[in-house]
Amino acid sequence: MPGPHQRLVELIAFLGTKFGESSGPTEASKLDWRREQSTMSFSVEDFHDLLRLLEERPEWRVEIRRVVLTEDLLRLPEELARARQETEQRFQELAARIDALAARIDALAAQVSALTVRLEALTTQVSTLTGHVGTLRGESLEQRYRTRVFAYFGRLLRGAHALAPDELTALFEHAIAAAELSDEEAHEIALADVVVRGRRLTDGVPVYLVVEVSVSVGVGLGDVQRALRRAALLARTGVTALPVVAGEWATPEAADAAHAQRVWQITDGRVVAPEAPQA
Repeated sequence: MPGPHQRLVELIAFLGTKFGESSGPTEASKLDWRREQSTMSFSVEDFHDLLRLLEERPEWRVEIRRVVLTEDLLRLPEELARARQETEQRFQELAARIDALAARIDALAAQVSALTVRLEALTTQVSTLTGHVGTLRGESLEQRYRTRVFAYFGRLLRGAHALAPDELTALFEHAIAAAELSDEEAHEIALADVVVRGRRLTDGVPVYLVVEVSVSVGVGLGDVQRALRRAALLARTGVTALPVVAGEWATPEAADAAHAQRVWQITDGRVVAPEAPQA
């Protein structure tokens, strides 16, 4: 009966012919091929003997692997290790690129934040500047109505004259002394944009025009209401006062209110009498 060593040799030769060619001839492959054709029966005891021999001779394990496994399978651990190393390297490169991208995003976010602050400051400045420009335009337009009284009010009054602040103050001081006006009401009259004195063309009666001038947004309902209120207060001093609104244009709501409450309109230099039919 062959011993364990011989049986191991036979097993190596058998596996070598069944699972692939080796890279070169070995002692096992040189055995008579006819032995392969013979009946190979391994008992459990033989198998345990083989395992014991492999434990006692570790170098045989390499030979068995070389015979049993193909070259592709033998290279597989090395290829797997190389692929793992390449994958790890790619992951490291990707992580580095992600870190760089995150840094760029953080920098961009900081720039956007700074730009937002600057934009908000610029918006505030523009808003303030817009307000200043609006105020200057309003003052400029009011000054035009004061200095070009004939051009704007010549169709209403003869001898039109825009009152200076001291002239207006002298007009209602007597009314304050006579308790016809309170200080607050006199102050309200003084806030009128323009007050014009002259004689009405139709009957020559001395009248005062209390004018509210509107800029940019056009004559609105508020302008009509202020002109009415201030003209009524001025009339309490004993003079004939007429409310007037002036501007480049008037809103439909303001035009309707002016027509209904007998307020004169001067829009874009054109005089619209309260009695005039609506356009």
